[in-house]
Amino acid sequence: MEAVEAGKTPEKVFIQQGLQGDNFLRLFHLIRQKKIPFQMVPVEKLNRLTRGNHQGVVANFPLIDYQPLDGLLPMVYEAGEAPLLVLLDGITDVRNLGALARSAECAGVHAIVLPEKGVAPISADAIKASAGALARVPVCKESSIPECMAFLKASGIQVIGLDERGKKSIYELDLKKPSAFVMGSEEKGISSAVLKMADEVAAIPMKGKIASLNVSVAAGIVFFETLRQRDHHKS
Repeated sequence: MEAVEAGKTPEKVFIQQGLQGDNFLRLFHLIRQKKIPFQMVPVEKLNRLTRGNHQGVVANFPLIDYQPLDGLLPMVYEAGEAPLLVLLDGITDVRNLGALARSAECAGVHAIVLPEKGVAPISADAIKASAGALARVPVCKESSIPECMAFLKASGIQVIGLDERGKKSIYELDLKKPSAFVMGSEEKGISSAVLKMADEVAAIPMKGKIASLNVSVAAGIVFFETLRQRDHHKS
């Protein structure tokens, strides 16, 4: 309760089933008020999560500080730069998340945007796979990818779905403009609801027989094509 009241938001709270008392009621009211995900679990589950004296409650706090997207964008524009963002839809592999973040940091991506649910956690493994990039690239957590896309479009940013079903090549796009790429999982790709909201759906041209690239490799290709176009435009 002290951590939440101090402004720190846990990713999830596990509460022992049958817990009662004034402290429990205060905690329960607080996490409902702050819309923090929670789960009622047996005490055995809490004992597996920690060896400490949990007093019936265990909370998972993020290893990084998330940044608000609506506060970050004005800073990018004020710096005279065209925003370059990546939105992740359904990517659940922590190694892919880490590798993608590493490419994003190297290419100067301004932010990685994650939904609150259905995405790989920012764990120690993800940070290790990113070579520390997840501690350097701003990471934003939004309630949903479609809502975030609507906000970005209203903010003058073109939203591009990167998908093998795309009719356009990424090399046909004008990436000098403020841009946000949406990346889906290798298994399912971008969800239909998200794909319909994209301003453009583009694919990476390929000549091999394998249908798709690893998502972190695909991300690196589009990030550095954006960088190439922007650097060429400056010269």
